[in-house]
Amino acid sequence: MSDRTPGAQVRVDPRGPRFAAVLTTLVLVVALVTGSGWLLAAQAVVFALGAALGLRFSPYGWLYRRLVRPRLGPPQELEDERPPRFAQAVGFVFAAVGAVGYLSGATWLGVAAGALALAAAFLNAAFGYCLGCEMYLFLVRGRARLGQASR
Repeated sequence: MSDRTPGAQVRVDPRGPRFAAVLTTLVLVVALVTGSGWLLAAQAVVFALGAALGLRFSPYGWLYRRLVRPRLGPPQELEDERPPRFAQAVGFVFAAVGAVGYLSGATWLGVAAGALALAAAFLNAAFGYCLGCEMYLFLVRGRARLGQASR
């Protein structure tokens, strides 16, 4: 679910990204257990769609809206879509690097990058802690401080 008003940022149901993190965690576990670079590449595509087009255009966002959201009550609040989109971009980088590692024969790189992506997805799925979102907020605050310091 999202709310778009003219001139405003997209706001999303925070349960959607957490649902996506659960699916992502499952996909990444299977990719690491099987050593499948192709599965990791598919997850990279999912991340890329969410980062580039918005969470509602991600396959996991679509599943949430069609299968899960109708069975839930309305969200208590909506959140800004920008931090989770940034998290999707970070996830894309790690999944893409991992896929390249597996597919090029550098299995250690596939395992390392896939495991880092899994750790971040698991934190969100299990505890509601979005590491990529926190990175986004850290960068925004840092940019604001730099802007104030240059005045």
